[in-house]
Amino acid sequence: MRETERRFRPEIQGLRALACVLVVVYHVWLGRISGGVDAFFLISGFLVTGQLHRAAVRGRIEYRPMWGRMIKRLFPAALTVLLLVVAVSLVLLPQNRWFQTIKEVVASALYLENWQLAADFTDYFAQHDSASVVQHFWSLSIQGQFYVVWPLLVGLVLLVARRTRHNVRSMLLGVLGAVFVASLAYSVWSTAVDQPPAYFDSLTRVWEFALGGLLALVLDRVSVPRPARVVFGWVGVAGLVSCGLVLQVGTVFPGYLALWPTLSAALVILAGDTAFKAGADRFLSSRPLTYLGDLSYALYLWHWPILVFYLVARDREEVGLRGGAVIIALAFVLAVLTHHLVEKPVRVSAIGTANRWGAYRFGAATLAAVLAAAGAWQWVSVSQAERYSIAVDDPDHPGALAHTEGFTYWGAADAALVPSFVAVSEDWAGIDPARCGTSPRNADLEICTSQTSGHPTRRIVVTGDSHAGQFLGALLPIAEKKNWEVTSILRGGCPFSTDSDTVPGDQSCIDWNAAVVDEIVTTRPDAVMTIGTRDVKPGVEERVPSGYVAQWRKVDDAGIPVLAVRDNPRFGQSPSACVEARGVTAPECATPRSELYAAQPPYETLPDLPPNVRFVDFSDYFCTAEVCPPVIGNVLVYLDDNHVSGTYMSTMSAIAEKAITEALGWTDDHAEEPPPGG
Repeated sequence: MRETERRFRPEIQGLRALACVLVVVYHVWLGRISGGVDAFFLISGFLVTGQLHRAAVRGRIEYRPMWGRMIKRLFPAALTVLLLVVAVSLVLLPQNRWFQTIKEVVASALYLENWQLAADFTDYFAQHDSASVVQHFWSLSIQGQFYVVWPLLVGLVLLVARRTRHNVRSMLLGVLGAVFVASLAYSVWSTAVDQPPAYFDSLTRVWEFALGGLLALVLDRVSVPRPARVVFGWVGVAGLVSCGLVLQVGTVFPGYLALWPTLSAALVILAGDTAFKAGADRFLSSRPLTYLGDLSYALYLWHWPILVFYLVARDREEVGLRGGAVIIALAFVLAVLTHHLVEKPVRVSAIGTANRWGAYRFGAATLAAVLAAAGAWQWVSVSQAERYSIAVDDPDHPGALAHTEGFTYWGAADAALVPSFVAVSEDWAGIDPARCGTSPRNADLEICTSQTSGHPTRRIVVTGDSHAGQFLGALLPIAEKKNWEVTSILRGGCPFSTDSDTVPGDQSCIDWNAAVVDEIVTTRPDAVMTIGTRDVKPGVEERVPSGYVAQWRKVDDAGIPVLAVRDNPRFGQSPSACVEARGVTAPECATPRSELYAAQPPYETLPDLPPNVRFVDFSDYFCTAEVCPPVIGNVLVYLDDNHVSGTYMSTMSAIAEKAITEALGWTDDHAEEPPPGG
């Protein structure tokens, strides 16, 4: 096997270079994903499995030196890039992106970035973040995890083979075959059920490494005629190049469609050295491409941060042909410097040779440097975030009160905006997580309940998606003042409806909503508060979905009032980020009200509404008569492109109190006994 792999190594180097070039070009010029990362995974599985199998045949896998070599090979370039990302981010990156970037730098340094991104995609609130500067570390994290777990798996197979006196290769083929089938099946299922987090899940990618491992175990026993191998080589190359053009990789992978780039890479490896002048191997084993293969790791590390920083510095959403050429050229130059000044010197150094644990100490020291830099950045960010805060009735920061009739501003003319730009993206309103738990009637419902003094005077359930949840910022001060009990039952991207209005066909959302109605009917609150309209955004007509009305009717059957709130605006960009980049008075940061709200709310012409529904319209506190501005009363209104900041919501408390009590006819408060089954 060693001779076979050695004979194919120039082509593998060229294949690695081709995959890297495709990743970079597709990212930078086309704004797409190529599938080259999947080829990387197969190549890693092929090379590492071959090395481990040879070690197993010899009778022993040397874990300590093997992982030491891995540290010397992977850590220097990756941690160098992360350190420079921290330094440049402090200068170029908008403050509203600091916290998310810090979190991802730490995750990337620990080779956990894929899980961080999977969690963020699972967490609807995090989906609105701009592309992270280190987002591309997700694939390196999966590879790092593979380098740790795979040797342990092969070592376990070796141990069992010795005990049972089975052939190591045969047993390893069986185990890797089972891993391939199980992981591919899980990948197909997970991608169909919830694609975004599945894309970053290590378990949905294991089969790609396993496929490379299976190829390594059988390659020297497969004989393919040279004409067929010539065809295999070019078909594989064409498959890799065309994959990202034909498929929307970012939205359909990694299910069975990921077989396209992995099988293409497998065909190139299977073709090997054809000794044919027109063979793909002649192209892949050429000196420029094999040298580019040496640079591929550093080139991959550099291209994405440079792309993101370019977009931030130029205030653009995409790059043109000239800008893309500059980005790729700069990434190549930095890759050359990193390879020759960082990677190679460390790799050929005496680190880890004189001392058994030297490589590990080196890895710990470099990792500590990155974590220390991220920690210092976090400290600076927290200091910035805590610099400005407002109290109730703060004269410098009236927020929504600035839009009340007869308001006169008497605060400082030069008051700073709140929350700070570094904190605004994290400024979510909510009930203390310590007061959250699952429903005793349905474990799929997370229920959070505010603190009260004795029996509450009123009980309100806030339910639906994040747009309903953001009104907790206005409700909780009222609850504390009037001893109301506020309960939240929320699910991101799932409005209170009988349908799945955000993600069509999402049965889990429909089932969740059915469970919410059962919970409400059982606990019988004084009112249910939710969002009453949707699609308040340019180019779309605001509406009341039929599923909303059907859900309200179910609550009406139980005799419980529904408070339906007109939705807040949604934008194509974050207004707060626009203010940070261009200033409060920049006209492009505000949107004409007429592009968002119609003069007449859609529910006013809706026939056959349930009698329990009361509508509340706060649009005048998000907009003037002409525009919907990013800042009102010295408070940043939005934390991203469609969610209202918790700070701004808190300034709406008095406004919301008056609107809610009038809509529901609550002229006075009354204490009540706990409800049956509540």
